[in-house]
Amino acid sequence: MSLTPSTRALAAIFAVSGAVHLARPEVYEPLMPRWVPRHREVILGSGAAELALAAGLLTPATRRVAGWGSIALLLGVYPGNVKMAMDSTRTRRTGIKVAAFGRLPLQWPMLKAAYAATKG
Repeated sequence: MSLTPSTRALAAIFAVSGAVHLARPEVYEPLMPRWVPRHREVILGSGAAELALAAGLLTPATRRVAGWGSIALLLGVYPGNVKMAMDSTRTRRTGIKVAAFGRLPLQWPMLKAAYAATKG
């Protein structure tokens, strides 16, 4: 199966996000739920996973397994996105609230793209 625009977009999102996770992990620390242990290590690990998944999505031989890995990653980070949205309710800055709550429904097209990648 050829590389679809949605798979290419998901790979690009993971590549950029993964690079930011590794270069500036402190950006993500406030998003971490308290119950997650070793925040810095989890952030760095998820950044490395995003980079690996981005490469996997772009490679035909690994696209299917990278699609399943992408689904797992997206579901795994969703609690952090929910926490960010809930935390944003304590600010008066509308832009932060819009961005935080806007991220939540954006997970669905990403999950859809990841699932499509599992088809090959």
